[in-house]
Amino acid sequence: MTRKIRGAAIVALGASIALLASGCAGQGGSSSSSGSNGGDENTITWWHNSNTGEGKEFYDKVAADFEAANPGVTVQVSAMQHEDMLTKLDAAFQAGDAPDVFMERGGGELADHVEAGLLKDLSDSAADTISTIEPYMAGFQVEGRSYALPYSIGVVGFWYNKALFQQAGITQTPTTMDELYAVIDQLKAAGITPVSVGAGDKWPAAHYWYYNVIRECSQETLESAIANVDYSDPCFVKAGQNLEGLIAKEPFNAGFLTTQAQAGPTSASGLLATRKVAMELAGHWEPGVMQGLTEDERGLGEDTGWFPYPSFEGQQGDPEAQMGGGDAWAVSQDAPDIAVEFAQYLLSDEVQRRFAELDMGLPTNPTASQYVSDPALAELLDVRDNAPSIQLYLDTLFGTSVGGAMNDEIALLFAGQASPEDVVNAVQSAADAEQ
Repeated sequence: MTRKIRGAAIVALGASIALLASGCAGQGGSSSSSGSNGGDENTITWWHNSNTGEGKEFYDKVAADFEAANPGVTVQVSAMQHEDMLTKLDAAFQAGDAPDVFMERGGGELADHVEAGLLKDLSDSAADTISTIEPYMAGFQVEGRSYALPYSIGVVGFWYNKALFQQAGITQTPTTMDELYAVIDQLKAAGITPVSVGAGDKWPAAHYWYYNVIRECSQETLESAIANVDYSDPCFVKAGQNLEGLIAKEPFNAGFLTTQAQAGPTSASGLLATRKVAMELAGHWEPGVMQGLTEDERGLGEDTGWFPYPSFEGQQGDPEAQMGGGDAWAVSQDAPDIAVEFAQYLLSDEVQRRFAELDMGLPTNPTASQYVSDPALAELLDVRDNAPSIQLYLDTLFGTSVGGAMNDEIALLFAGQASPEDVVNAVQSAADAEQ
């Protein structure tokens, strides 16, 4: 299979940011894990992953408000833990029973869904909404047509507990990997577990390798490797070698190989939220996730801090380049027309403003950015809008087959059962098989 977005150029986001195009019932409906609306043109099934706290309550209200504005319409809402939602989405696609409106992550995954005829082309029916978020559309288009509406675009970095850093005598956040190693040593000396990682879900561990690739490979090298399906440049192996160096420092929580990403207080996000560890590498969703994992629904509150992924001595990549991506609302091919209206409503000024106020992510609606309330998230917004480039998550970019093989092998690297060369070979083999 030939991906139609892999050779795409870096697309400008605004003036200075780039994204290589290749994270229960509503008031008027009943909770349902089924994607089918039984052919009812006035019923919308909506799946999302804001399944705790104020985020869930807000989305329930969004559904109720849309019902009130559209008499006779019912929105059936299913709020799920992220990994559960992804698993159920795959099953629903295979069963021909997809929800009407659901989260898409773009890149190769979206291209696969388009090729399978699963997504409605929104280019014309949502043209006005698309025009307001045009800078963020590149990763959600195939051959110039738009198949999802991105509502949150952000970057990945280290979230940390300011109080625990202070307790360990750390006065500055690290900017190089050597400085990060020194921070890890200081935290350990203070009896504090430095980092949590949900390697049981694989993708949180894989993010380390992705970032090392972005640091060690120049942008030109990475683009060429993707376009030519050739990962023989030594920078890819070096990315794994650097990761081996970090793992050897033993910075992670006990049992990290089976730890989940976000499910409950013992997950990687839960350990950070409940002050059991000092740091976690995660995306713009983290404050909202942490708020749902603490009894007071505040997460780390004023102790929330963030810093970008460090650089390596002699790296070929731009030290200011970031890794990230976002979430978008897609509409199933067989969904009723009203579902397109609902997806657009989710990008409206009022919905995106409240989304920002609740720190649920970094909104794409330009009128909403000013309402991001968390200082750390506001910092991410500035990083997002001023980064020279933002590399889409590699598993999302490559799609399910290549991305899955890559993440599996990176998880084995974390477990000491694979080498840096094994990771590259897994990517190359899976990519070759798709040609």
